[in-house]
Amino acid sequence: MNGVQRMPSDAFDTKGVLITDVEEGQPCLQCGDTCSGFSPHTWRKNCTSCKCPREAHDVCHEEWVSVRSRLGLKGEESSCPVAFDPREKGLAWAPPGLPAYKVEEYFSMLPEISVPRLGTPGERYRDRQLAIQLPKQDLARAYCRHLNPKHASSADDFMAARNEIALDIGSVQEVLERDLDCGACHAPLKYGSLAVSASKLGLLYHPACFRCTECKELLVDLAYCVHDDTLFCERHYAEQLKPRCAACDELIFSGEYTKAMNKDWHSGHFCCWQCDESLTGQRYVLRDEHPYCIKCYESVFANGCEECNKIIGIDSKDLSYKDKHWHEACFLCNRCRVSLVDKQFGSKVDKIYCGNCYDAQFASRCDGCGEIFRAGTKKMEYKTRQWHEKCFCCVVCKNPIGTKSFIPREQEIYCAACYEDKFATRCVKCNKIITSGGVTYKNEPWHRDCFTCSNCNNSLAGQRFTSRDDKPYCADCFGELFAKRCTACSKPITGIGGTRFISFEDRHWHNDCFICAGCKTSLVGRGFITDGEDIICPDCAKMKLM
Repeated sequence: MNGVQRMPSDAFDTKGVLITDVEEGQPCLQCGDTCSGFSPHTWRKNCTSCKCPREAHDVCHEEWVSVRSRLGLKGEESSCPVAFDPREKGLAWAPPGLPAYKVEEYFSMLPEISVPRLGTPGERYRDRQLAIQLPKQDLARAYCRHLNPKHASSADDFMAARNEIALDIGSVQEVLERDLDCGACHAPLKYGSLAVSASKLGLLYHPACFRCTECKELLVDLAYCVHDDTLFCERHYAEQLKPRCAACDELIFSGEYTKAMNKDWHSGHFCCWQCDESLTGQRYVLRDEHPYCIKCYESVFANGCEECNKIIGIDSKDLSYKDKHWHEACFLCNRCRVSLVDKQFGSKVDKIYCGNCYDAQFASRCDGCGEIFRAGTKKMEYKTRQWHEKCFCCVVCKNPIGTKSFIPREQEIYCAACYEDKFATRCVKCNKIITSGGVTYKNEPWHRDCFTCSNCNNSLAGQRFTSRDDKPYCADCFGELFAKRCTACSKPITGIGGTRFISFEDRHWHNDCFICAGCKTSLVGRGFITDGEDIICPDCAKMKLM
C-alpha cells in the first residue's frame, strides 16, 4: 500500500497500548447457559469450563479497534479523506472515504449478519471475525506466548515479509470502466456500482465476493493477504506457509514439531485433553477430535461391565445391549452361565439369558399349537392372543392369514371367505348371501327381490300383503284366490286395511254393500227382511205388503 508504514512485529496500537480482545468471562455461543463464561486454559485455545474453542465464545473488544491498529499499520486509513465517523451513524466500521449514502449502498450488497451495526449481531460477528481472521499472535510477537526466543528472528522475518509482500487492505470504489469482471466469480461488474479493489492483485470484486478462499468468510474490514494470486484472510494465508499448533493456535517456527491426527502441534503441546500429560510417543485414544491418554479415556469414557462392575478398558472388547455393557468374557447367560457371544439371547428384568433358558422361564406360547415362541421367531398378535405365523390360520380352510383381513368369532379366527360362507345371512328363497337391503318375514331373511307374491311373483317389499299357509300373497291375488265374495258386488272381501263385512246364513256383504234393495239405505246395525235374493228394510217390506 502506498504511503503506509508498518510497525514492528511487537506492535502496539496508535495509542501505544497493546490491543486487547475481551475473552475471559464471555458466554459460549454453542453451549449457552451451561458455560459459566470463557475461562482460558493456561496454554490451549479452549475454555476450561465448556471445552469449546475461544472463537466459539462471544469475543469482543474493550474499545473501538480499527483493523489498521490490529494489523499494526500506521498512516491514514485511505488516500481519500474520512467522510464521517462510522459510530455516529451507528456502525462499528465502514469503508473509509465513502459518503454515508454510499456506505449504505455498500452494506446493502452484503448479508445482514455482515453489517456491523452497533448493538446488533453484526457487530459481534465482526468482533469474532477480527479475532479469527486476524489472530493477534500472528500479527505481533508480543502476543506469542510459546515462541522460543531462539526462533524470534524467524517470526520477525515471517511477519515482515508477509506485511511487505502479502498483507493489504482493500478499498471500495465505483466501477468507472465497462466490461470489467469480478476477480472471484468472473461475472460482470455493473458500471457505476460499488466494488472492492485489491491493489496487490490489480482486481475488482463484488462486495459479496471479497472472501477468503479457505474459510469462505467475507474478509473482515477488507483486510486480505495474497498467496499464489489468491485471496486469503491472514490466518489461512499464514497456514499456507507455516504449521499452526492445534492446541495453542500459534504458528510454529521451529523445525521440530509433532504431526498427529492430521494436525500440527508444538512438541510439548500434543497432550491428553483431560490431564495435559504429553502424548508424544504414547498410546492415545481419539474422542470428539481430541486425544486422551489411556488412563483418562478409561476413567472418563470407558463403560463399566454389568457383570463384574470393572472398567472395560480399550484393550477389551465392549459388548453392549440396551445401554448396558459387558466384557466379552462376562457376556453370559444369567442362569446357566454359558457364553452368549455370537448367539441368540433374550432379556428380562435387566438380565440376559440364552435362548433355551429364556424360553424355559419366560417365553410365551402360541394359542394355536401351544408351543413356545423361540427368540427371533415372528409372532402374530391380536388383542390378548398370539400365534406363530404358520399357526395364525383360518379355522375352516386352514390357510395362513398373514396380513390379510380376518374375522374373530368365539375364540376362533376365520378368513373373510370362510366366515361369510359359514355365518353370513342367506335368503330363505335363493340361499344366497344377503349383503344389503334384506327383508325379514316370519323371522326369516329374504332378498327384497326374492320376497314376492306366491301367485303372481310381484315384489311385496313395501307393499300390502297377507299370508295363507305360511305363504305371502299380494292383496289382489289373496282376494281372488281365498276371500269371500260380496253377495251385492261379487268382489272379494279381503279384510286388508281393516275392511268390515256382514254375514247372514251363507251370504256375505261389504259393509258399504249391505243396503236395502228398495230404498238403498244402509242396513248395517238395523233389522232387515229377506225377499228372495234381496234384503229390504222393514219400511220397504210394509210397503210391499200393502
